[in-house]
Amino acid sequence: MKNALLGFLALSAVSTASAASVGAYFGTDATGVYYQTDRTATSNLRYGANVYNLFRGGTLSLGGEVASLNRISGQSLGGLDPYYGLGLGASLSIGANLGVAVYPHGLLGLRYNVSGPFTVFGEINAGPTLALGTGNFGLGLGFGARLGLDYQLR
Repeated sequence: MKNALLGFLALSAVSTASAASVGAYFGTDATGVYYQTDRTATSNLRYGANVYNLFRGGTLSLGGEVASLNRISGQSLGGLDPYYGLGLGASLSIGANLGVAVYPHGLLGLRYNVSGPFTVFGEINAGPTLALGTGNFGLGLGFGARLGLDYQLR
């Protein structure tokens, strides 16, 4: 936890020449922290560090994710800001099973600005999962839901 907090603070110190934010999320598919930067007025690029299977026994997976997020222009649902995106996640499993997995996925989400620089969000994602582990190979459909908190760096 201490290392995660130090990493979060280090990301907060990054130059804000372009609008950027840091945040954390938890969900059915991953728990993690991220750094997000604006590419244009309606699109962002998010870099995340994830822990998978945190609440399941036997195996712990560490990984990363990159996602391109785009606001759905002209849409506001009572203060909720909808967005969509494409992402690519990769992980390394350690513990009862050793292996690597890749997860290209699409996602849909909603953001809500709580106050000033703080935004909460919820998103769902789905896509194919390709996994190679000790003695096996798997291809399946992965999906998940996440809730998170975003802090806009100023």
